[in-house]
Amino acid sequence: MEPWGMMPWYGMVFGPIMMIIWLVIVVIVVTAVVRWLQGGTVGSLPLLGTRKRALEILEERFAKGEIDKDEFQEKKRLLAD
Repeated sequence: MEPWGMMPWYGMVFGPIMMIIWLVIVVIVVTAVVRWLQGGTVGSLPLLGTRKRALEILEERFAKGEIDKDEFQEKKRLLAD
């Protein structure tokens, strides 16, 4: 029986490993939330704002004259699908 306050030998090995694992999990979750809030993607899943941002870029290109009306309408239709 060990006195109060003393941990077994394996606590000194697994304790730091568990702290590192939890730290990695927290960093991954925070990164995913920040990317989600910015309208980006997490992995291959499109998140909120992705289509809206694509439409904004398309409208900017049309306004600058980089694409013509037919190409604009075609790409806009593709984004709506």
